[in-house]
Amino acid sequence: MSRPWLLVFIVFLIVFTSQLEWKQQFGEEIEPTPTVSLKDQYVSKRQESVKEKIILSQERNIQKLNELVRSLQEQLIQCKAENEIINGSVFALNEHLTELEQQPMLDD
Repeated sequence: MSRPWLLVFIVFLIVFTSQLEWKQQFGEEIEPTPTVSLKDQYVSKRQESVKEKIILSQERNIQKLNELVRSLQEQLIQCKAENEIINGSVFALNEHLTELEQQPMLDD
């Protein structure tokens, strides 16, 4: 009868020691996780900061481009207005010239 009890005790000892080893292995895996997560948090915060800076830079560039577009639109409007004035003057001059050409010339 002592032999089966000895076998049960050895099995129980093996199971108990293996449980302790598993707990130590899991404990070692759990401990580095907070430091890794702190590193991950730092990296993610850094990435977010870089992304925000990029977005702000792009928004500034967009604002500059919008200002340039407005300026170019104003210049285009001015050019069109000047062109209409010039074309209107040329048209008026052409009308006067044709009127003058159509009038009979008086010989002195």
